[in-house]
Amino acid sequence: MITFTLCLLALIVGYFTYGRLMERIFGPDDRKTPALTKADGVDYIPLPTWKIFMIQFLNIAGLGPIFGAIMGAKFGTSSYLWIVFGSIFAGAVHDYFAGMLSLRNGGESLPEIVGRYLGLTTKQVMRGFTVILMILVGSVFVAGPAGLLAKLTPESLDTTFWIIVVFAYYILATLLPVDKIIGKIYPVFAIALLFMAVGIVVMLYVHHPALPELWDGLQNTNPDAAALPVFPIMFVSIACGAISGFHATQSPLMARCMTSERYGRPVFYGAMITEGIVALIWAAAATYFFHENGMEENNASVIVDSITKGWLGAVGGVLAILGVIAAPIT
Repeated sequence: MITFTLCLLALIVGYFTYGRLMERIFGPDDRKTPALTKADGVDYIPLPTWKIFMIQFLNIAGLGPIFGAIMGAKFGTSSYLWIVFGSIFAGAVHDYFAGMLSLRNGGESLPEIVGRYLGLTTKQVMRGFTVILMILVGSVFVAGPAGLLAKLTPESLDTTFWIIVVFAYYILATLLPVDKIIGKIYPVFAIALLFMAVGIVVMLYVHHPALPELWDGLQNTNPDAAALPVFPIMFVSIACGAISGFHATQSPLMARCMTSERYGRPVFYGAMITEGIVALIWAAAATYFFHENGMEENNASVIVDSITKGWLGAVGGVLAILGVIAAPIT
């Protein structure tokens, strides 16, 4: 638990130190933001900073800081280091500059920003790449929750039914003004995710399990270590909890709702650090699970269900459903 505590503190300190350095390098000022100069009542709508933070956190989180961290925990304490250093020096920096560049350039999306600095050809390549990325991510974030919902509901409501429902939600969330669905629902689910993480970390300190420490070594503890080396598999497993290019497609959504450039560090850098904290908590909880039950379990949803229900009871079970279903859909 000493290593876990030090890593948790490092993430918090990183926000106030390296995050401030990144802010100084970019140089936010008092110019009017796109939410004020291009307000259209649809995408460009001023929103409260706390709400923007919650939406940004949920937009970039999904299942990454939970499922990825759980599977990455099989690699040992090196997973903690990747979450900490990745979040502070890579993921949060990436998200901050992606969001601030959009904010500084009229709320443009990633391909338009790339085209502005690297030319039309590169912009078209980025557009194609982004569309492919969105299709892949969308497919995963539809199929997974739809399948789980089908298991929790009567047989008449099968996976196909729930896929249609999720797609209908996608269309509504996309076409309606950002404050109608996203602005109202996302903060609630974000609070649920954070509440679940806080509950897990409290129980970690209550149970105080004997987790492996850094001085025990950074060896690969994965039972299939020969086929799954730390590099690159661990870094692929824990992607969203440390750095993800997908985040750059989400940051402009909130850049269009901010009323000051000075909110960039808490919104963009802060949301990624928060995601790193959530990932670290789940990596520690999963380490405890693996030490108690062995590492044969490869279904992260089973581990989430076991941990939340075992430590948080019925409320934990409800929060697990919210986390596993609502987070990827939103």
